[in-house]
This record gives sequence, structure tokens and C-alpha cells, in this order.
Amino acid sequence: MRQFTRTQIVAGGCLLAFGASFLNTGFILQTGTSVSHLTGDIARIGSGLSTVGRESSDDVINVTIATVGFILGATISGFTLHHPTIEIRMPYGRILTCLGLLLLVAHLSYSSYPFLAIGIASAVCGAQNALASRFRGLVLRTTHLTGLFTDLGIHLGMKLRKHRIEGWKLLVPICITLSFLLGAISSSMLILFYNENWILTAGMAYVLGGIIWSVYKRMLNNADRRAST
Repeated sequence: MRQFTRTQIVAGGCLLAFGASFLNTGFILQTGTSVSHLTGDIARIGSGLSTVGRESSDDVINVTIATVGFILGATISGFTLHHPTIEIRMPYGRILTCLGLLLLVAHLSYSSYPFLAIGIASAVCGAQNALASRFRGLVLRTTHLTGLFTDLGIHLGMKLRKHRIEGWKLLVPICITLSFLLGAISSSMLILFYNENWILTAGMAYVLGGIIWSVYKRMLNNADRRAST
């Protein structure tokens, strides 16, 4: 069975990290709530509970919805894929397309029901983050950077102690981090300078990415079948 190459893993991880950061930055700028990583928001809410007001109450609701949405999205990925390791036979293209369609729903609901848009976007990020968590011993996360920095530090430390660490295991966290940064910059520029809707842009990109991967995967499968005959 054909397997993912390291190049495909790095490229896919970078694109997913760019998309999650692009989406998340827009929500932070417009609502003050993160949809891809929730540690800081939960800590901020906890530290501000002593002065509960209308604004802090809205923050609590936003973060609660985002948390539930993220967990729900990860649960759906686990139920759909039921495998934590990246395998080319998994329907990643169809899942990405569905995530993109959900973001289009979030775009349509954002102006009237921002809470719903936050929940949908968080579910999308949770589902994306759980699409594949392991590749040849490396834990992959594409919606936040804490785990990536941890893995990078561990591998750097082991390499300094003369352990044999493959170079690509250092390259993946660095590339994904840079892609995450580029996604944040791109979303900020789109919103601040052009006042365009980041949710619609992200949704269309996810749909297009899912379709492209599905077509590419079908081409690979057809090539494999022809080679075996």
C-alpha cells in the first residue's frame, strides 16, 4: 500500500497550520476568542471571574462554546477515522471538504449568530487537529504550537546529547511554525487593510484543498492499479 512521503507530510502540515492560524486570527481580532487553542482564553476567564460583568459574561459564553466545539470536532474525527496514525487510505479529502462547507455555514451565521460561528469554527479546528496525531513517532498538531515547540525542544536536546535524531523531525515543527505565523499575518492583513471576511476565505480554501487532494489521491490509486496489472 502506498504511504505518505515526508515531503507530503511537511507540505500538508504546513497548509493545515496556515489555514487554522488564518481562521483563528480572524476570530481573535473580531471576537477576542480563539477557536484553535483555548488555554490562554480559559486562563483569562478564570482570572477575571472576580469581576463578572456583561463583557466577561460574553467571554465566558464564547470560550465555553469554543471548548465544547473543539472537543466535539475532535470526537467526530476520532469516530470517522478511528486511527491516530496518518495513512493515505483515509478520506482526508472528503473530511477537509466537509470542514470547508461547515465554515461556509459559519460565515453565513456570523453576523446574526456569532456564538454559532465560534462553535462551528472551533469544531473545525478540533476535527483538523485530530485528523492525524502521529507520524513515525512524531506527534503532529496543526492548530496550535505548544506541542510542536515541546517536540522541537526534546529532539534538539536529544541531538545535543548525541542521540541519532533524523533531521526531518526537526524540520517539521519549524516549517509548521513558520506556516502558522504566515497564516496569522495573512488573516490580519486581509481584515485590517481590505476588510474582507476571513471565514468565507478559509471555507473556500478548505473546500478547494479537499477536492484537490481527493482528485490527486484518485490519480495515485489509478496509477497503482495500472502498475499492478
